[in-house]
Amino acid sequence: MINVDYGIILLLFGISTVLACVILGIGFVLAVVNPDPEKVSAYECGFDPFEDSRHRFDIRFYLVAILFIIFDLEVTFLFPWTLCLNKVGYFGFWSIIVFLFILTVGFFYEWKKGALDW
Repeated sequence: MINVDYGIILLLFGISTVLACVILGIGFVLAVVNPDPEKVSAYECGFDPFEDSRHRFDIRFYLVAILFIIFDLEVTFLFPWTLCLNKVGYFGFWSIIVFLFILTVGFFYEWKKGALDW
């Protein structure tokens, strides 16, 4: 016999699986298939492909990716900090303020170097 707690989890898993299959099935049945040369063309970073796929990209793509990773990591550090703010005290508060200050200085440095100018 299945424990009641596990039975509820199994029921929710089954309902979500059926619901996902129904939603996907409705999408396949009701989708309008109208291929267009513009729709089926390759999309690569906003410009048409004109050379081999192994050519070098502009350095600005990498700089934007690095900035995204930096600020994405900032958010991942801020979520746990906000959840335990009352437990970390003044030391935790001022350590995150220093962390945010360093990230802000880095952001302004990248801005002044022209990494965000296209």
